[in-house]
Order: sequence, then structure tokens, then C-alpha cells
Amino acid sequence: MESADGQRGRDGSGSRWKGSPLDVIMSQIRRKRTASDRKPLGRFLSWTSDRPGIPEDGESEMKEDRGPNSGFAASAESERDVGWGRVCVFLKRLGKKADSRSLSLAHCDLTATDLLELATLLQFLPQVEEMDISWNELIGGSLTALTSHLQHVGEVRTLRLCSCRLNGEDVVALGEALSYIPALEVLDLSWNSGVGGGGLQGLLGNLHPSLRELHLVACQLTAADATVLGGMVAALPRLCVLDVSCNAQLTQEVDTGGFRELVSSLSHATSLTTLRLQACGLTPDSLDALGGSLRCLPSVGELDLSCNKLLAGGLSRLTFHLAHVTHLERLDLHLCCLTRDDLEALIQVLPSLTALTELDVSSNKEVGGVVHSLVSALPVTQMRRLPFNSCYLSNESFTALAAVCRRGCLSSLRALDLSYNSLVGDNGWCSLFAAGGLGSLEDVDVSLRPSTSAPCSAWLPALLRALPQMPALARLAMQRWTADCQEREQLRYCLKKRSVLLEWDPDLQDTSSACKGNSQESLEESQPEE
Repeated sequence: MESADGQRGRDGSGSRWKGSPLDVIMSQIRRKRTASDRKPLGRFLSWTSDRPGIPEDGESEMKEDRGPNSGFAASAESERDVGWGRVCVFLKRLGKKADSRSLSLAHCDLTATDLLELATLLQFLPQVEEMDISWNELIGGSLTALTSHLQHVGEVRTLRLCSCRLNGEDVVALGEALSYIPALEVLDLSWNSGVGGGGLQGLLGNLHPSLRELHLVACQLTAADATVLGGMVAALPRLCVLDVSCNAQLTQEVDTGGFRELVSSLSHATSLTTLRLQACGLTPDSLDALGGSLRCLPSVGELDLSCNKLLAGGLSRLTFHLAHVTHLERLDLHLCCLTRDDLEALIQVLPSLTALTELDVSSNKEVGGVVHSLVSALPVTQMRRLPFNSCYLSNESFTALAAVCRRGCLSSLRALDLSYNSLVGDNGWCSLFAAGGLGSLEDVDVSLRPSTSAPCSAWLPALLRALPQMPALARLAMQRWTADCQEREQLRYCLKKRSVLLEWDPDLQDTSSACKGNSQESLEESQPEE
């Protein structure tokens, strides 16, 4: 018989243990290790957290039951991650950053191949709300590649396709796909000549009532397109902005329809706040048609009729109706060849436009003779912008303007453009700057035309004395004015202390570098007291 000590020396299998006492201790420790003690080894040996590693004791019992669809969900999530990675790579190649809500690819020289690749990536951008693919002229004729995938981006609210050389087929493809993006609020197809000449027909009946802005600038729209556009506008009750500028043929054949049908449909767009008809070939007859519709649009706040030289002599046919546009804030009539009679008609209606804050009658030669009457008729205490550039202003014009400023009537003015008025003499500039009353000015432009130059030494002291009374000034443009070395340094030093941007010709700025020898003390002594 063996002893009790001999029995205790056997291992579990009944064989005698022949190891050292240390081996006995280690054997006991190994028996007592739990499954959790061995887990780090399994994790260490596994390749990645989502790949099966070495089986671990008891691990299956500790895992949660993920359900029968866990594998599908993980696969879908992995596919989305891979898709987003493809989006990032695509955008990085174009020098853009990825944004899940905004896709901006303007000026990227996209090709038809790029557009096709972009289309396959839309499924990974379900939250995108803004798409801008403008100024990519190489994608014209291949828009179908993109529109056939728009069902993946149903939350799009803004779509811009400016200057992409779209043709009639592209517009038709877009119109058929608009049902995929019912939340669309802004559509910009400007600078695509293929939209006009019948191409616009492809959008008729496909625009959703949710649309708020429609931009069709320079699309070569014809009178026939105006008729189609009128039908579209009539079905857009929430339309706020309509911009059809730079379509010179739009107003042809006013009497036989076209433009008249378009403006008549505006009576249905009761939410319209902005109407832009710049460079549309407007005539007195078209103004008459437009005026009748304006009576039904009291909510219009911006009306742009600029660059329509053919309306000269017929503005009275519109001003008669302007009094009903009680919310009009911005009226643009620059470069319209306005006659003296046109300006007199405008002056008569200005007191009724009590909400007006911006009036642009620049680049109209006859304005110089009616400045006093014009400014006196304005709701001047609330005017923010009043351009008089290229208006043939004279000393008398400036004297009249100075009288209004002295009374404080232009105290709320933010921008004053008096550039390209070379007929104004030194006395005119002195009287204006000495008048005061321009404490809210942020932007002042007194530049001369590129082909001229003149010294400003006679009126510069008046400007320097006026600057302390313009605490909000941020920009002063004085192109083509000349001054001696000390005067230039004096003005630059005065403005530099206030971080005012001074725009002066490069050659004059280079010349001023020779003045840096002037002592700082002499400059400070020459500054007017603030």
C-alpha cells in the first residue's frame, strides 16, 4: 500500500506526479483559471474585431442574442460606410470636401463620365439638400445619367445647373425626374441657351407647388417660351423669386401674347417678393402690361427693370401702378436711358413708396438735372443705398445733395456711389464733404473714369475733416485721383488707424512708398481732431 503522501502526489489520471513542487503549484493555478481569464489571449490572436478569432471558452454564453437580422444590418451598415468612402474619394479628386447635406461641384470641369460616376454615388447621399453642379459645360447632353438616379436624393431643396450647356433633351429628362424631389424649393437653370426655343416645355406641369425660386437668366427665352412660363407660374402659388433677366426676345410680340400672358399669370403668384427683368428688351407697351399685374402684387419688395434702354419715354405707363406696390424696398432703373419726363413721373410716385430703401437710377444722364427734386421726394430717412454714378452730376447737383445731407435727411445711408462724375468741380466736392449728415456711411466711391485723372488737393482737406463724422466707414474708393506725397500719406494714415479699405490706383500707391521718409510725428500733427 502506498502512503497518504504518495496518494496526494498522484495527478488526476492516477499517475504519479514526478514534477517539482513549483510545477505542482502552477498546475493548480491553471486548473482554477476561468474562461474570462483566457479571453485576452483570444482577442489578441483574432485578426480584427469583426472577424472570427480563436474560440474562447464560455464566450458564446456571454454574447447577446442579436436576432436573425443582425447579419443583414451589419452588412448594410458596412455597405454605407464603403459608399461614403467612395463619395469622399470622388470629391477629394475634384478638390472638394464631403458634406452629407450639401453637394457643391460648381466649376469642376465635370465630364459625362464624371456625371455618371456621381449618379451612382447619389444612393449614399440620402440627406443631401443642396446640389450645385453649375458651370460644367462638358456635361451638356448627358444629364439623363444624373436625373435617372434622383430618386435617391428625395430631400433636395436646391438644385443649380447654371451654364452646363443643357439642351432640350436634358430639360425633358429633368422635368420627368422632378417627381423624385417633391421638396424642391430653388431651381436655377440660368445661362443655358438650350432651355429657350421650346426647351422650357419639358418643365411644364412637372414643377411642384413647393417651388419658391425660379431662375432662368440668359436662357434665350422667346415670346413662345414666355407663354409656357406663364402657365408654369400660374401653378406655383408659393413662388417668391422669379428671375428671367437677360432674355432680350422675351418681350417680343407683346400685343399677340407671350410676355403679356406671362405678366398676367403673375396675379396668381401672390407670394412673389422679387421680380427681375433686367435686359429683357422692355418697351413702353410691355411696361403697360406689367403695370396692370403689379396692382395685384402688393408683396413685391424688389423690382429690377435695369438695362432696358427701349423703355425710355414710357416709364409713366408703369409709375402709375407703382403706388399700389406698398412693400417695394428696392427699385433698380439703372442704364435705362431715362428721359426728363421719365424722371418727373418717377419723382411724382416716390412719396407713395414709403418702404423704399434702395433706388438705383445710375448711368442715366438726365439724373444730374433733377437731383434736388429726386432726393427731396424720397423717404430719405430710411434710404440705405443711393447710387448716382455716371449721372452727369454737376456742381449744382452736388450743392443740392449737400443741402439734403446738411438737414440730416440721409443720415441712414449706408452706401453712396458718386463715381464717374467728372463734371463736378472742386467746390462741389468741398460742399458735399463739408455738409456732414452722413454718419452711417459704410461705403463711399468717388472714383473717376479709367480714361481720366484729376488732382484732389483742393477738396481733400474737407474729406479729412469729414472722416471723423463717418465712424462706420469701411471702404473708400478714389481711383484716378492724384495727390502729392504728403497728402496721400496723410489720408492713408488716417484711414489705417480705423482699418478702412482705401482703393487707389496701384501706381499712386507705389509712388506713395517714396513718402515713407516722413516722420510719424509730422503725420500725427497734421491729422484733424476727432
